[in-house]
Amino acid sequence: MEMIVLPYSLDALAPVISAETLSYHYGKHLQTYVNNLNAALPGSGFEDSLLEDIVVRSEGGIRNNAGQVLNHNLYFTQFRSPVEGNVPEGRIAALIEQEFGSFDEFRKQFEAAGASLFGSGWVWLSAQDDGHLVITKETNAGNPVQRGLRPLLTFDVWEHAYYLDYQNRRPAHLSALWQIVDWKVVESRL
Repeated sequence: MEMIVLPYSLDALAPVISAETLSYHYGKHLQTYVNNLNAALPGSGFEDSLLEDIVVRSEGGIRNNAGQVLNHNLYFTQFRSPVEGNVPEGRIAALIEQEFGSFDEFRKQFEAAGASLFGSGWVWLSAQDDGHLVITKETNAGNPVQRGLRPLLTFDVWEHAYYLDYQNRRPAHLSALWQIVDWKVVESRL
């Protein structure tokens, strides 16, 4: 597996995510997961598998590292420079409104799910096969693909994702992330 290339500079997400946090989170944490996965793949039977297939079919260390690579790839590629009042438009906006009543209600439920996740993990917006959208919480390296869902949007609630910028204020971190979501990327995952 190769490290993804960020579609922006390390300082592009500031002040929501600082260059220092991004440098550690992307450059150290994700790189470690990629290195660990690559070290574990030879002889595993997953050498030529797609990342999503490894996450669904593997166990133990391979699954944990593959899950973290997939989760971080989705996370880092869904952002752009901050925009105040950033809201979805088009098809994704219509689906969110249809499923949750409004973007504000979706945002409230999504942030509450992320804030209430005990320990480390991820909060997700995913699509079911029938097109309905759901919010899920996944611990550790969990990913909605393991439940047969299509992940669209994720917020990382591991402390390394926000501690340098927000210390123990996870809800403040979750609230700020909306400014940097690239809704076109989220919609492209439908």
